[in-house]
Amino acid sequence: MAVAFDGLGSAAGLKKLDDYLLTHSYITGYQASKDDIAVLAALPQPPSAEFVNVHRWYHHIDALLRISGVSGEGSGVTMKGFAPVESVVTPPAGDEKAGVLVLRLRLLRMTTMTMSTCLVKRLERKRKAAEERAAAVKASTKKKESGKSSVLLDVKPWDDETDMKKLEESVRSVEMEGLLWGASKLMPVGYGIKKLQIMLTIVDDLVSVDTLIEEHLTAEPINEYVQSCDIVAFNKICEYISFRLIHIKVENRCIYTSKDEMMGYLSKVTLKDW
Repeated sequence: MAVAFDGLGSAAGLKKLDDYLLTHSYITGYQASKDDIAVLAALPQPPSAEFVNVHRWYHHIDALLRISGVSGEGSGVTMKGFAPVESVVTPPAGDEKAGVLVLRLRLLRMTTMTMSTCLVKRLERKRKAAEERAAAVKASTKKKESGKSSVLLDVKPWDDETDMKKLEESVRSVEMEGLLWGASKLMPVGYGIKKLQIMLTIVDDLVSVDTLIEEHLTAEPINEYVQSCDIVAFNKICEYISFRLIHIKVENRCIYTSKDEMMGYLSKVTLKDW
């Protein structure tokens, strides 16, 4: 009696086949036949271990084909919803060897497709990992390249009646990420007018001196005291600071030996120390 299976490419179709093989060793009869070959050829890919009975049957028939072949004629089997139909029709009796060879080639192609899919996924994972490593290296490099600069500014008042103490307080009230105010002093300009000369340290990627002057120091409300600002000196702070600047000796003992300690010192040093 012929049996029929439908939709072997879907989970529902595989479940039906799995339930059938729970009580049957083969598709028809008590030995492997061409009916098993026809159903095997209708499977689009090797079944997963989730379908225990189909998984067992599939590898058993596959092993028989590889070792000795299948000679049983079977009772006939029908597959619905599978194309092309010609590829699952039981081979004629006289073409048994040809049918086995075709099926072996089909199984080899299915195995190759599965291996190719795994290879593509593996290559995709490697590509993503390489991109992530490159992005991390780029970010790390960019962070290292972010340097610092030491700037000396002349801050000029409107006239000799400008309160220079309030002028300095308003200047130092400007706070920005990457900005550190340092030492300052008053310098005579003429006619009783003095200017404020002040040091500052900036992180180059975070602070623009032009922006600091135009949008903060000469803008409201600080422009009530400040007429203009000029850059007197602008020096890059190198990664390797000179021996003379780093090693500040007190009682013949070196107290500043790192860049961070030196930067803290520069924020407190007076202009005459330069």
